[in-house]
Amino acid sequence: MTAPPNRPGRIALVAFPGVRAFDVSVITEVWGVDRTDRGVPAFELRRVAGDPAPVQLRGGLSLTPDRTLAWLARADLIVVPGLDDHLTPAPGPVLDALRHAHTRGTPLAALCGGAFTLAQAGLLDGRRAVTHWNLTELLKQRHPRVTVMRDALFLHEDNIWTSAGTAAGIDLCLHLVRTTYGAEAAATIARSMVTAPFRTGTQAQFIEHPTPRADRDADALAEARAHAMAHLAEPHTVSGLAARAGMSARTFARRFQATTGTTPMRWLITQRIAAAQKLLERTDLPVPEVARRAGFGSEVTMRQHFATHLSTSPRDYRLAFHDRGGEEVG
Repeated sequence: MTAPPNRPGRIALVAFPGVRAFDVSVITEVWGVDRTDRGVPAFELRRVAGDPAPVQLRGGLSLTPDRTLAWLARADLIVVPGLDDHLTPAPGPVLDALRHAHTRGTPLAALCGGAFTLAQAGLLDGRRAVTHWNLTELLKQRHPRVTVMRDALFLHEDNIWTSAGTAAGIDLCLHLVRTTYGAEAAATIARSMVTAPFRTGTQAQFIEHPTPRADRDADALAEARAHAMAHLAEPHTVSGLAARAGMSARTFARRFQATTGTTPMRWLITQRIAAAQKLLERTDLPVPEVARRAGFGSEVTMRQHFATHLSTSPRDYRLAFHDRGGEEVG
């Protein structure tokens, strides 16, 4: 998603009978609230449908469109909510409009069962996609040409984003803000929503707690994570964090993944990238110093991780998102 700096980002929420009210609310909360007084860029969110008639949602709710499908040609990002009934057929004009938008190169994002809508349009054929873990087999059966992934919160392929259920839709929306407008804008929105500002798309959809012991270990694992966060500039190993939690390295790694859905080192890299993003946005610190404070040790290592996880370099990231009015951190 890209938007010229002289106008708000144009976001289209595609509505038709059967879309989930929860997903509509998520999209509206992320892009439909004016937070410019807190440094968040302005967005222009439009509710787009085939005609101007109110769209009926479950629970006696309705959504009144303010634009027709023709407006999709102006959008920087098109978001498709999930469905109450995942086999709900989308109207033909909606499917045609989504196909045309993808051909134009407009990014498409589907929340939860919205993947079924994109699949109906044929846009997921031959591509990877994710949906709620409880719907993966249904999506495979109904759309066998889609490569359905199970263990991911959200993923991206060929300018199309799909996400898992409920909270993962929030994660994807915040990720799209983060990659376009910077980590600070996404964090500000997350704070106002009282939700986690950053979960990686590769994190597991749900966490198993197979024994009561896993719950008893939660405090020790949380303390180890808190220590790592408070000392990001220092080197950390699984063995060192395990010792702080009072566990063997093997037990620590196994229970860490059972609790968080990711490995200790992947989690640590994610936290370091987020810390580096904030320093690049908020400060004028030299890039090597940002790398040191974030715990990467060297600019080369940080650059490699930025390329892998953000598809950009630290210097280009700063050029795109640096707050020129920010103060240098001492």
